[in-house]
Amino acid sequence: MLCTVLPIHRAWIHSTLSMHSSSSFSLQSDPSGSGTVGVNYGRLGNDLPSPPQVVQLLKAQGITKVKLYDTDSTVLSALSGSGISVVVALPNVQLSSAAASQSFTDSWIQSNILPYHPNTLIEAIAVGNEVFADPQNTTPFLVPAMKNVYASLVKYDVASSIKVTSPVALSALQTSYPSSSGSFKSDLIEPVITPMLNFLKQTGSYLMVNAYPFFAYSANTDKISLDYALLRNNAGNVDPNNGLVYKSLFDAQIDAVFAAMKALGFNDVKIVVSETGWPSKGDENEVGASEANAAAYNGNLVRRVLTGGGTPLRPNEPLNVYLFALFNENEKPGPTSERNYGLFYPNEQKVYNIPLTAEALAGSPNMMNGSKSQVEAQPPSSVGQTWCVANAGAGEEKLQQALDYACGEGGADCHAIQPGATCYDPNTVEAHASYAFNSYYQRNARGAGPAISPALPMSSLNLPSVFVNFIYHMS
Repeated sequence: MLCTVLPIHRAWIHSTLSMHSSSSFSLQSDPSGSGTVGVNYGRLGNDLPSPPQVVQLLKAQGITKVKLYDTDSTVLSALSGSGISVVVALPNVQLSSAAASQSFTDSWIQSNILPYHPNTLIEAIAVGNEVFADPQNTTPFLVPAMKNVYASLVKYDVASSIKVTSPVALSALQTSYPSSSGSFKSDLIEPVITPMLNFLKQTGSYLMVNAYPFFAYSANTDKISLDYALLRNNAGNVDPNNGLVYKSLFDAQIDAVFAAMKALGFNDVKIVVSETGWPSKGDENEVGASEANAAAYNGNLVRRVLTGGGTPLRPNEPLNVYLFALFNENEKPGPTSERNYGLFYPNEQKVYNIPLTAEALAGSPNMMNGSKSQVEAQPPSSVGQTWCVANAGAGEEKLQQALDYACGEGGADCHAIQPGATCYDPNTVEAHASYAFNSYYQRNARGAGPAISPALPMSSLNLPSVFVNFIYHMS
């Protein structure tokens, strides 16, 4: 198969942060072994559709998983028989009771799990949410509560199918830069982090992590580039301790958690990103909050996850991510951004017209079929289409400069020619330049059609004139 750029279809998904009640849905993973992308379903709004309507919406979109931040009976009942997998939650306010008595967790499981499972496919219980950041100081109750919940699952013979975990905020880290120096806060390690990681390891579960590059970028625009935060092509950052190159703040944040776990001897515990997102609107001081940036972040993240590959520190471990949120929620407290993270408006219309499944992404530029040894960054032998390829005669140095421009300022979608991605091979400047130039052309000038000369220099499309590359019209 040829690895070329078809007319651009952006896979933009809007995700969001929640400090309050929410739920999450996941897109089905690509059969090639890539990860999954979930979308949190928050319900802090007075104009949201009913749970049965929401389930129908999710099914219509091809969404196959849901993560709740409670055990609302109307939601769990609506999900029964839907084929959608579910993560439920025991809220922070119940942690002290759950920690104090297995009788409490027995009763909780009897009331909130057994009446629904397995017709409602409950796959995990999130015990608390960002407990270390809870002003009510529920941290001491977390691990005992997790252990009691698990013991109750064992008692009722459902522990083999339901995991126990807990979402952790990045504020639990003492150090996050560089990623290889990631470490947990010293006052949390002995009383809660180490016992929790040991529990997760022993039970075969995973750590949930809430990661928001938006917050880091918004507070450090003088140090963090927007492209780095939005997973767009950029020069990247090299970790001075191990030489790994980071092309996104998201990867750097997740690897900081991996490094922190490794430092405590838990290199084999997996991570699920339980919340991540970028607001489409914010207050004046919320730098970077915009529809375009939200679309770029979530779209690039979805594409990255569904096309496979892990982080630089864990390159072979698929990413599993939940974006927040399903809807814009008009009753969420806090800044404007908190009410503007939704994939859908409450009337069930998309905030962005984007594909939400691996199947929908299959026709996009970054979902090409074929093995890496088979792909080439050249135009296909099709008719009636206009394509752009690099002019090898321009020389490797000039092609590299033009490639950098196209993937940077030019806005070309260059994810597929990054190391390990589907179009990385053949690893030559000419092949990569052809891919990038064609992406740039399809994005910026394809609408000109036959009026564009087959020998038109890319300078007419705003590339520097010395970087001459040709557009071929095949008919």
